[in-house]
Amino acid sequence: MGIFRVNYKKQSDEHLVRLMSKGDERAFDEVYQRYGSKLAYYFTRKLKHDKEKGEDFMHDLFAKLIDRPELFDPNRSFKTWIYSVANNMCINEYKKMAVRSNTNNGISSELQVSANNQPIEEQLNEKNFSSDLAKSLSKLDEKHREVFVMRHMDGFSVKEVAEVMGINEGTVKSRLFYATKKIAGVLQAYNPINEE
Repeated sequence: MGIFRVNYKKQSDEHLVRLMSKGDERAFDEVYQRYGSKLAYYFTRKLKHDKEKGEDFMHDLFAKLIDRPELFDPNRSFKTWIYSVANNMCINEYKKMAVRSNTNNGISSELQVSANNQPIEEQLNEKNFSSDLAKSLSKLDEKHREVFVMRHMDGFSVKEVAEVMGINEGTVKSRLFYATKKIAGVLQAYNPINEE
């Protein structure tokens, strides 16, 4: 009788987690490959652009997943579940940071802009745009900033944002509308329609 070979690349996230719960290391490797760098970036961005802390949090999350894969609710999408866990880890960290000191919970204005041989005016315009976007995001409260970033920067659907944040889709839409309106007002100068 031939050995049944699993094509891990073609398996759904949810099936891979079921295989992980049976001790399948290759299933874990595939999940890590799919989500490791994305989650590290997510944590880094949410934790004041501290890359080292972002990596640590990502590793902690995967360690939890290895130790207790049964924590995953198979009735949910794995993607929204793991980001919900990540989001809760960040909320807990914010609470610890607030206790340790009165930190400014803003977004760093040191966003990286690629220089790809662009004319200096374009580079400056991009850098100014990034800086103004970061400033306008930092002026939003956390709940509005988070839905905007998840939807427009992380590429989550409205439904996925709702699941991760534990709120309904209508609330996500209204927060998005509010955040977009606020940011659009600040960034109006960058609208090409305004140029002659």
